[in-house]
Amino acid sequence: MSILNEAESSRLIRIREGDLDLQLHYNDFGDGAETVVMLHGSGPGASGWANFNRNVAPLVEAGYRVILMDCPGWSKSDPIVCTGSRSELNARALKGLLDALGIARAHLIGNSMGGHSVTAFALANPTRIGKLVMMGGGTGGPSQFVPMPTEGIKLLQALYREPSIDNLKKMMAVFVYDSSSLTEELFQARLDNMLQRRDHLENFVKSLAANPKQFTDYGPRLSEITAPALVIWGRDDRFVPMDVGLRLIWGMPNAELHIFNKCGHWAQWEHADKFNRMVLDFLKH
Repeated sequence: MSILNEAESSRLIRIREGDLDLQLHYNDFGDGAETVVMLHGSGPGASGWANFNRNVAPLVEAGYRVILMDCPGWSKSDPIVCTGSRSELNARALKGLLDALGIARAHLIGNSMGGHSVTAFALANPTRIGKLVMMGGGTGGPSQFVPMPTEGIKLLQALYREPSIDNLKKMMAVFVYDSSSLTEELFQARLDNMLQRRDHLENFVKSLAANPKQFTDYGPRLSEITAPALVIWGRDDRFVPMDVGLRLIWGMPNAELHIFNKCGHWAQWEHADKFNRMVLDFLKH
């Protein structure tokens, strides 16, 4: 269907929000009365479409408008060096996007960095959120059980510093539970995305040097988020350990947790069909 064509759904928009004045790229599907916005993770070459192309169709078919936002410093959005909180930077960008599009309220789905950004947005704009879905992210801070930074994060940072097919394959091998599902075509497409925007790669490394803790620990404030939240995690996540998901449901009063067995850091891709059914059920009821 043409509505699920990445190129046809591609949009650019200028946002002005606080100290941000930049161009964002997003994909826009459907025209439902309710809007779902999806925020991607922080991997090199990531984009809204790369993260969520298995999840858009069921939401559009169910009557939602679906927007995939490319965060500042990723894909076709403007470059940026982040010396403060990346979570809050992305939340400001999201507010700017919603304001520019005239969207008063949206359901938010965030994977990894996107989960952190969803939390930041919910804390800053509580009246503008419907329901929240977070996978593999939502708050910073240390795991109680796994040495930090985790194995996956170390490989991600190495890939930013030296973007090669070998380093990409090393990271992706621990990114998902079953790496046999990763094709050479997927690897090459991801590498091409990365190398098209070396400025994004260099700026991420500069950002880490300026502030190694890019993602805020919202643990003490999670109780302020009263919106219904669905927290989804992979049992075998080697990027953000499962106990971080437990912190979210300990803190947020209306959160529930689903754990996928045989699942890494990319639940919406690794278990797409069941993920899509769960999210639709959660949004509808």
